[in-house]
Amino acid sequence: MSVVSLLGVNVINNPAKFTDKYEFEITFECLEPLQKDLEWKLTYVGSAQSDHYDQELDSLLVGPIPVGINKFVFEADPPDTKRIPIDELLGVTVILLTCAYDGREFVRVGYYVNNEYESEELRDNPPAKPEIDKIRRNVLANKPRVTRFAIKWDSEASAPPEFPPEQPEADLVADEEEYGADELAEEEEAEALDGSGDAQMDGVEGPDGVVDEEDLSDEGSVDIEGESEEEILEEDDGIDQEGGEGAEGAEGVEGDEGDEMDVDRPEPAVHKQPEAMVH
Repeated sequence: MSVVSLLGVNVINNPAKFTDKYEFEITFECLEPLQKDLEWKLTYVGSAQSDHYDQELDSLLVGPIPVGINKFVFEADPPDTKRIPIDELLGVTVILLTCAYDGREFVRVGYYVNNEYESEELRDNPPAKPEIDKIRRNVLANKPRVTRFAIKWDSEASAPPEFPPEQPEADLVADEEEYGADELAEEEEAEALDGSGDAQMDGVEGPDGVVDEEDLSDEGSVDIEGESEEEILEEDDGIDQEGGEGAEGAEGVEGDEGDEMDVDRPEPAVHKQPEAMVH
């Protein structure tokens, strides 16, 4: 059982200009006192061909962590366009929000991001030299890809059986209130109706015991060849371009209990905890 559970992520400024900062409101629950801080990172995948173009946009330590529900805002700078191949600047890519404890990653949230020109004229006739200030990004925030890993926390008793492996075994039994639990349940139900036993959908256990994310690699790069930009955008055509569902990050914990969770609503009736220190 994980000592820290991710409850919700709200993408605050979405859609936004390509050059704007990323802003996430993150809500998580801590079940017992921790000796060390949590390390949060945001990574931008610059190319589907190689992780050489991945950029760590920002990282920060959060702590000491009080027991209970905690919330904070994570801001990160936009990617450096000089480090992105010019032919992959526009279109669909991925950002990865990860959290680790004592150097051991225990949760990873991936989002598709669509970069396109704001005007239809530029979209139809893109200039040879990209005009960065006219590019808009849209984080497809209503369908996050969530992967969890069982790790050792402060005690040896919390270590998974294979500790210390290079990548710990995934925690496949997601708590109903955890971020991403609903998506996992829906995909498992769809697979059962399909009659398929193949571990091809996100959240299904692969032969190595790690959650199989068919689009997101363990190295932080992404394979989007099997899913076209049109298919990705059609799946998420319910996103409000003015900042509606997409700006919420995900839909409500009260109604949907899982990865579709809105933390931009009145806070649940929980006992007040001192805020975690961000430094």
